[in-house]
Amino acid sequence: MKTIFRVAKTELKLLFYSPIAWFLITIFMVQCAFVYLKGLDDIAITVEGGYKIPFSIIASIFSGGRGVLSNVMGNLYLYLPLLTMGLISRETSSGTIRLLYSSPIRVRDIVLGKFVAMVAMSLVMVFIVSIYIITSYFTVNNPDTGLLLSYVLGLFLLLCAYSAIGIFMSCLTTYQIVAAVCTFVTFGILYNVSGLWKGIPFLRDVTYFLSVAGRTDWILAGLITSNGIIYFVAIVFMFLQLTIYKLKTGMETTSTWVKMSRYSLIVIVTIGIGYISSIPQLIVYFDVTRDKSNTIKPDTQKIVEDLGDEPLEVTGYANLFGGYMEDAKPESYQLNINRWAPYVRFKHNIRLKTVLYYDTLGIGEGMKKANPGKTLTEIAAKSAETAEISLSQFKRPEEIRKMIDLSQEPNYYIMQLKYKGRQTFLRVFPDNEHWPSETEISAALKRLLLAKIPKILFVTGNLERNINKMGDREYRALANLKNFRNSLINQGFDVDTISLQSESIPKNISALVLADPKTELTAVETSKLQQFINNGGNLLISGEPGKQAMLNPLLKQFGVQLMDGAIVQTSRDLEPHLAAPFLTGTGAKLYPPLVAAHRDSVVVSMPMATALGIENSSVYTIKPLLVTDSRKSWLKRDKFVTDSAKVKFEPERGDLQKSFPLAVSLTRNTKGKEQRIIVVGDADFMSNIELNRFNMRTANFAFNTGIFSWLSYGEFPISSYRPAPKDTTLLIKREQIKYLRITLLWVFPGLLLALGTLILIRRKRK
Repeated sequence: MKTIFRVAKTELKLLFYSPIAWFLITIFMVQCAFVYLKGLDDIAITVEGGYKIPFSIIASIFSGGRGVLSNVMGNLYLYLPLLTMGLISRETSSGTIRLLYSSPIRVRDIVLGKFVAMVAMSLVMVFIVSIYIITSYFTVNNPDTGLLLSYVLGLFLLLCAYSAIGIFMSCLTTYQIVAAVCTFVTFGILYNVSGLWKGIPFLRDVTYFLSVAGRTDWILAGLITSNGIIYFVAIVFMFLQLTIYKLKTGMETTSTWVKMSRYSLIVIVTIGIGYISSIPQLIVYFDVTRDKSNTIKPDTQKIVEDLGDEPLEVTGYANLFGGYMEDAKPESYQLNINRWAPYVRFKHNIRLKTVLYYDTLGIGEGMKKANPGKTLTEIAAKSAETAEISLSQFKRPEEIRKMIDLSQEPNYYIMQLKYKGRQTFLRVFPDNEHWPSETEISAALKRLLLAKIPKILFVTGNLERNINKMGDREYRALANLKNFRNSLINQGFDVDTISLQSESIPKNISALVLADPKTELTAVETSKLQQFINNGGNLLISGEPGKQAMLNPLLKQFGVQLMDGAIVQTSRDLEPHLAAPFLTGTGAKLYPPLVAAHRDSVVVSMPMATALGIENSSVYTIKPLLVTDSRKSWLKRDKFVTDSAKVKFEPERGDLQKSFPLAVSLTRNTKGKEQRIIVVGDADFMSNIELNRFNMRTANFAFNTGIFSWLSYGEFPISSYRPAPKDTTLLIKREQIKYLRITLLWVFPGLLLALGTLILIRRKRK
């Protein structure tokens, strides 16, 4: 051990007694400072522009796409080859390696000593990055210490791995420049080797293990895994051992076969270590983030664990003529594994499969017009050639139709989950996130476990809102639009319609929805509704101004009435009929994401809504969910025109200005359970157009989901809501960043250069 440290000490002296080390360290410090200050400045500009930061400032500055760590790790190949190129090539070119061979020092000690020297140099570079990490405690409020320490670990491990590679390259040649170039090339190979042989399972796993690209992604996200640590240790072991054997061959005469056997054995052992460490059952996870943001929520963990030891099969189906075909390509294999990794962490026997096929799925006519005179197989062959995939990998239409019926699904990549003979679909979506979130995945998993799926029925027959149409006032986006993430069907519910005139209401449904009937309910319909209420069924009733008479007779028993008139709300930019009520504390408790909306005073948009009159009820407990702002809104008794003159408050005509409830919840204990009912003075808040409103910030999505979560006793959806990051406040202003720039970009690098110059001058005098 003493010999190793003596060699390391000698190497460090050679490094720091040469200008190149000081020059590279100074450039490294300037690079880090520049990127760090640029990130701070961008945040400061955003804050001074009046915008609130919704994301983690620390993550943005350090691990974002243009963050300090992302930039540094992407440019380490510029520094390490210049530091390692002479570690051994200098010895071989000067002939001193022969003296070392003849000395009692073992080759292993020489190599380890030089590696220890590079570890010390790596710690110097880590210390430089730590300067900016420490600075962040004075510039950003409440940074995540666990995440910052994870950054340091990731950088250090990568530096050590690169150092071992550089040492090996240095032993292959007597020319330092050649060693540096070889190190550059090796870094490039290790970054891109994962792109090779992706269609061959075993080779694909081997090349991914050898690849450096993406290895620090989990660590930079704050998730430290045993296989991630073992990877870097294995890479260091492999290249140091290769270096030792290479130097030993210079001391002894052996056949080429023996040499190749030794090198192959080292590589095979390393790959074997990597393979074993990647077995899901053997991986140990440490989520060091403050809010455990890399770990699925406890509710989801419980669902995954309830699946038990039975395997879960996830089969992805991709149509050559459909959307998101890239999700099924071999290039996405490892990406899909990473997407499912948080769930494999708690259930090791999740099996991923992919089925490629080609079929028309409703686009046959358009395809024929675009390719006149060609058969479907010819069209597919052309498309497969364009996608650079052999058509032989795709199942024909008749084959895929025997396997599964996808005719009612969106023409996108789709997954089918199978467990104990049950199956359900898990969809991807044409939005920014694209992949299903924890909410959608947990809902699909829970559907596999439940014997009875929560079902929502929408009443039809009196011109109510239609869940199968995409008109502005209809409800398809809310209910059953399969390619819409927030649709109830993707949140775990079964959704259907019911005609009360001809059908009886099933007893086992989660809730019944009566949305804006425009004609009077018949005696038969009223009788069935009343029986459902008397039996303790959960109910959502919504009405519109001008149609109060359709619902008030039914609502009277609850002590709630739709009041005459409509809500007017003054606004500089929006029409006066658009009510924007706030969530109450009770409304915020419907669903976890509503807590943040309530805290931030986010509203629910309700065009042409009416107020609810509440009477004392001895049967039901009534609580407001949404209330209007008494300073900006009032109840207008007369009809008013929204696109002409300004609407006036006229108390002499019966107008009332106060805070009105626009949505209330009612509860009572009956039939051995808590009956839940919600009454809303507007039906548009769940409409297709309001779910896509862009001219104001609304909580309609979350509120609608919260209603059905509450009505189903929290069965669905499985909330994956996480609290907002705490490091969202910048403690310094842009003017102060100028002084920080002088310190970090000029003073510190200047002091470092001065120290290096002083040491070099003293060395030269000696």
